[in-house]
Amino acid sequence: MMMVLACNRKPFVDHKLKFEKISDNCENLKPSFRVVSNIGGERYEFEKCLAVNFSKDQMKVMRQGDTVLIQFERPAAQKVLYKITLDIDSYPRYSFITVDDETFIITSSKD
Repeated sequence: MMMVLACNRKPFVDHKLKFEKISDNCENLKPSFRVVSNIGGERYEFEKCLAVNFSKDQMKVMRQGDTVLIQFERPAAQKVLYKITLDIDSYPRYSFITVDDETFIITSSKD
C-alpha cells in the first residue's frame, strides 16, 4: 500500500518588525542592506529615516507576483534614524523585494 501526502498551501506573506532609534537625525544614514536567509525565511537589516514617533502600523508588507513590497509612511515632520530588522516568511518563494522605491533581487546561494 502506498500513500501520497500533498500540501495544498495557499500563498502568504508574514513579517515581524523590530526597530531601534540610533540617531536624532539622518546625517549618518548608511545605505547598506543586509540579508540573512534561513529555513524560516529571510531577515533584512537596514537603516531608514522615519518619523520621530514611528510605529509598526506605519509600515505595510504585501505580496505582488514574485515581489514582496515594503512600504513605510513618509514622515511629514522631523525625521530620526532607525535600525530596521525585518523578518519575512512568504510562500511561494519570491525573487524581489521592494522597500519603498528601491528593488533588490533575491537569489539563493549555491554551496
